Amino acid sequence: MEKSTFEQMGGTYRQEGNYLLPNLTVPERVSIGIWGQRRRQYLRGHRKALYNALLLSGKLDNHLADINQQAEDMFFQLVKQMAEQEGITEQLKTDSQMEWVGQMNNIRSAAEEIVNTEIIFA
Repeated sequence: MEKSTFEQMGGTYRQEGNYLLPNLTVPERVSIGIWGQRRRQYLRGHRKALYNALLLSGKLDNHLADINQQAEDMFFQLVKQMAEQEGITEQLKTDSQMEWVGQMNNIRSAAEEIVNTEIIFA
């Protein structure tokens, strides 16, 4: 008897009474953070062919998880470097909290824009 396409791809069956049922498993869900969600939204709206190709091949979640990790690493590194360049220290935080918050918000916004441009929308 000729093998089915499912068997040719490495699939197996189990017998349930008079029926052969395929042994199917649900792939593990990968955690996708805020950056991965932004990437998904961008792909859906602006790169539909790539989005569909990743979705249909089953690689979308892994792609989004990788993008999320890269973006997160870049974001934290940028915030740290920019804070050092601007001279924002823990001493400023204790002396003038509102000024520290304002400067850190500006740095985080700038870092977010850089990550969006370099990774999310690339």
